[in-house]
Amino acid sequence: MSSLGERIKALREKMGLTQDDLADALDMNRANISNYERGTITKIPSNILGKLADVLNTNADYLLGRIDDAAPKTYSIPSWASPKDIRDFKTILLEDGPIMFDGIPIEQEDRQKVLRVMEAMFWDIKEKNKKTYGRKKKEDE
Repeated sequence: MSSLGERIKALREKMGLTQDDLADALDMNRANISNYERGTITKIPSNILGKLADVLNTNADYLLGRIDDAAPKTYSIPSWASPKDIRDFKTILLEDGPIMFDGIPIEQEDRQKVLRVMEAMFWDIKEKNKKTYGRKKKEDE
């Protein structure tokens, strides 16, 4: 299995980007990209990891080596979702910590099942909140 740095470098090169290009897209220093690719920095903050995945047109699970398919993850996002809703949703799913049960990290296949359930729950709750609390806000105005 390839490392985080190797995956970043391979995707960057596949897209024809230099380290400077990628650093500019992420609004950071080229040295950070170099350190990621060389493995000097192996722990990337989740907000940077999400942006990195977006720029490289992949998903965080691929970059972290949890899955071997570099194709971007497509989520079922409802038409009523606001940009903030979508950011909140991605933040929940892109957390870089392991999903644990009984103190043991779950395997990739089970992780995907948990994420699918979380996705469904997130949108159901978000829609209910918009209907319930959104209506009250309008009535109060």
